[in-house]
Amino acid sequence: MRSLYSSQRTWLHAVPAWCKLLALSVAGTALMLLSEVLSMSIPAAIVLTLFLSLGTAARRQWRMLRGLLIAAALIAAFHWWMGHPAIGVVSALRIMAASMMALMLTLTTRFDDLLEVLERVLHPLRHVGIPSGRIALAIGLTLRFAENFYAQWQRLDDAHRARTGRSGGLRLLAPLAIRALQSAERVADALAARLGG
Repeated sequence: MRSLYSSQRTWLHAVPAWCKLLALSVAGTALMLLSEVLSMSIPAAIVLTLFLSLGTAARRQWRMLRGLLIAAALIAAFHWWMGHPAIGVVSALRIMAASMMALMLTLTTRFDDLLEVLERVLHPLRHVGIPSGRIALAIGLTLRFAENFYAQWQRLDDAHRARTGRSGGLRLLAPLAIRALQSAERVADALAARLGG
């Protein structure tokens, strides 16, 4: 499966996966507790600075951030129309900050490292008869498929743009669904062979 992981090394690549996951969990929770525009603006600016510090690896994801920015602007506009502009700004900043943090994790953390952390965290569940390894694998595959889905869409959109000069938009849904199903089938076959062997 295609991945968003950046092979170009950044300072965040050197940080252990468990530290990044812990920081993401704590920071994500903190973002949910903030409700004022000023208090949300400060962490949002910090996250943006950290994201931009990744250099080329971050700049290559501008198209994804542009889509998120449009969605955040629509949310802010809706709340403004409802008479609650401050809530809209806070919501938009929260979405952008959380998305950039998740993207930083994806760009700088290998799937194997992420899976290893999940297995360690869930390991105590084995003592009560719960298959923690399979749960960790399921969570990891869910994250990886979401990442792969976007990578496939980006590849298809690039190909369509090269042929026609414009974005593919909704025309890409059918080929994207076919590729996603093909990827899922290949992974399912590989898992069946590995678990059955």
